[in-house]
Amino acid sequence: MKREKIHLEYVLNATSKNIIWSSISTPVGLEEWFADKVLSNDKVVTFFWGKTESREAEIIAIRTCAYIRFHWLDEENEKEYFEIRMLNNELTNDFVLEITDFADEDEIEDLKELWNSQIGRLRRAFGF
Repeated sequence: MKREKIHLEYVLNATSKNIIWSSISTPVGLEEWFADKVLSNDKVVTFFWGKTESREAEIIAIRTCAYIRFHWLDEENEKEYFEIRMLNNELTNDFVLEITDFADEDEIEDLKELWNSQIGRLRRAFGF
């Protein structure tokens, strides 16, 4: 089945790029909304959900206060990744999180719902 690249955008009611950056790029920040526990060993990050589920990802690109890109280590396609990018709308001064991810054609809606849920948790955790 063909995999599709997905782009999602979320406007955040935030005033501090440093708080947003910390929430998407540090284990402590990611534990607030993305996973139950996050351990980082340089470029390899382990995400834990519940008592039994975990996945490892490698940070393959990062630019402070701009974006972080991960590649799941159990993903066969080396070109696939998920990226969280921070943008600032100069007209409204709003911050936008742009998510890029990949999914099978029949899983696109599920992936969108998952990101919507996760970003909802991010908003509640940090008051965005």
